[in-house]
Formats: sequence, structure tokens, C-alpha cells
Amino acid sequence: MPIAKQMDETPNPPWAHLRIPPFPLIAVRILQLANKEDVPMRQLSDLISSEPAFSSEVLTIANSALYTCRVPITNVLQAMAVLGTNTLKGICLTVGVRAYLGDKLNDQSLRSIWRHSLACALIANLLAAAGRSDKDAAYTAGIMHDIGRLALAVLSPKSYAALLHKHTGPPASALEAERELFGFDHCQAGSHLIADWKMPAYFQSVVADHHLPRPDHNAWQMPDLINLSCRMADSIGFSVFAGCETTPYADLLAELRDTERRTFYPDPEVLAFEVASKINSLEFA
Repeated sequence: MPIAKQMDETPNPPWAHLRIPPFPLIAVRILQLANKEDVPMRQLSDLISSEPAFSSEVLTIANSALYTCRVPITNVLQAMAVLGTNTLKGICLTVGVRAYLGDKLNDQSLRSIWRHSLACALIANLLAAAGRSDKDAAYTAGIMHDIGRLALAVLSPKSYAALLHKHTGPPASALEAERELFGFDHCQAGSHLIADWKMPAYFQSVVADHHLPRPDHNAWQMPDLINLSCRMADSIGFSVFAGCETTPYADLLAELRDTERRTFYPDPEVLAFEVASKINSLEFA
């Protein structure tokens, strides 16, 4: 019986053991509201501002080196006007995931997964800007794509740390090791959490499908873009695994269309430096 089918029919499914903090309600509400059409800016800014600690961190990131604004941003409405609603949505999601993890980010495994997620989000944003799709949606999808892996690492820190340390195959092959440990992999866990938290539906396919092979690269969807951003993050040094196999960066560039390749980073070291700088801005803002 397939794992997903078996889990659905089990009286006490493995998901019941995912005793991890719920995703911050304020972040979920922000995403749900921001994904509606024609949302009044004032309504969204009032919602973000209603949580002082949350909005303070949002403004700190908005004023960080990640965004080079000419004047200091002093309130959420101004941030929305200067950066745009979608960019602000991405910042809120970043703050939401970080709040979800809390002081657990001191754990080395969780920290490496979090940095990998940030790297994927930033690379996905760059890939989308080169011509694939909506760059702000790509950033938010990149942030959320590994939420299931973060959940598994929270669920069993020592076991997952051991998996990250000993796994030497391609990152996608670690799914089987996760299933042996937990009865389900991080894609299934993430898909469940997205549904349970009632987050925007487009995250569902991203977290569930981002490791699936895509033989036809002429019709890219968001999971395909996140898949490529994952492999690029691994190839430039942001893998969650200590000794995994990575695809050469030049081979990954070959998957881009000619027009996209000409506008993307040709040198992996330059991309690694750019991504590391932005991650530091996000982490220490």
C-alpha cells in the first residue's frame, strides 16, 4: 500500500507525532490576505502592525542591506509603498518561519536547513527575474519548500542530524532515508503542514513536488524552479548535507534558456558571495 494511502487510513497517523509549534497565526493571516486580489494596503499594513514584535522585525529587514532604500522606512504602510506588497509578503514569511523556529535555530542542523531555504529563496527570486516567473512568488515558495525538513529536524533532532551527516548521495535520494526514519519524507510532511496551517494553496505543490524529475523543461512550473534553485544552492555550498553529491554549476546553467543564461550569474563564486551577503542581512537584521 502506498505510504500516503496508508497514512490516511491509520487511526493515529504519523502526522500526530509532529508536535512542533504551529506556524505563527499572524504570518498565516498576512499571507492569506496578501494573496487575495485588490487588498487595500491599509488593511494589510494594519494587520502586520497589530503585532508589534512581528512588525518591528519586518521593518528591520526592510531597512537592512538586503534592500537599498534611499530613506529610512519607519512604518509598514511606507514599507509596502516603497518595496511593494509582494516583497513585503516575502519578508513577513521570512519573519514567520524564523519565529516558528525560535531559539531552535541555535541547533546546527536546523540552522543549515534554514540557510539552505534562504539560499533557495534568493536564487529562485533571481531565476524568476531572469525570465521564469513571478520573482516574489518564487521567493516565498523557496522559503517554504523545506518546511517539512525543518519539521522533521525539530521532531527528532539527533536522528535527523545523523542523517544529514552520513548521507552522501544526491539530496533527492535522502527521501528514502527519511521514510525509513519517520514513515514519511519531508515533502509529505511539508505538504501536510501547509494544509494543516491553511496556507496559500500554491505552496502545496511546491513542498510536495520539488524533488520530482522534470524531463520537459519547456513548460516550467513553480516546483521546477524551486527544484533548480535547490540544486544551485547545493552546488555553490549551501547544501544541508555534509557530503552530498552535487550537480556541477555549469550543468545547471545549461538548463536555462539562452536568454536567461545571459542574464544570470555565470560564475558560481559570485553567486555564492551574493547569496551569502543577503542571507547575512536576513539573519542578522
